[in-house]
Amino acid sequence: MTTQKNLILFFFLLLSSYTFTSSATTEAESIFENPIDRKLLGHDKEQNLSHFRFYWQDIVGGPNATSIPIIQPIPKFNTTSAFGLIRVIDNALTIGPNLTSKVIGRAQGFYVAVSETELVLLMAETFVFYEGRYNGSTIDIVGRNVAFNQEREIPIVGGSGVFRFAKGYAQLKTLNYDAASGDTLVQYDVYVYHHWM
Repeated sequence: MTTQKNLILFFFLLLSSYTFTSSATTEAESIFENPIDRKLLGHDKEQNLSHFRFYWQDIVGGPNATSIPIIQPIPKFNTTSAFGLIRVIDNALTIGPNLTSKVIGRAQGFYVAVSETELVLLMAETFVFYEGRYNGSTIDIVGRNVAFNQEREIPIVGGSGVFRFAKGYAQLKTLNYDAASGDTLVQYDVYVYHHWM
């Protein structure tokens, strides 16, 4: 009988210990994560789908370079895929394809050559906009860019300002590549879901 009482007491203590730990965990979780009203962040409004077209001006050489190598390619891949190359960019985003077109923002970030067999870039960029209601807002993209494919897609992973909680994709098309200088002109068609703030 004593053994049975001890066993019951043991289970009672075990259960109360679990309840105490469970309530402490719940309390800690409630401090860390709290649900909020969607209206506070403007999520009660319908999402908009917007299309933007602009031109990414990657200037590799000369005194006005906007794409700077941080790490050079591994020598044995230099002529085939540029594997290992890392460049930091602060490229102009222009309204038209000419370098003299109006600048509407900058593409700031980096790209890395990540394939040993073909020119494949891992792109991580923030588009910082200067114009109208988009002034100061950003769109972030991260993804794989097979540079010599006619068209490529890179996902939008977020944004700020007007583009807070953004999602969508950017479609890239190379319009001009100067083999001598390395300068590249890419048309970006950006399709993005976002809330007006």
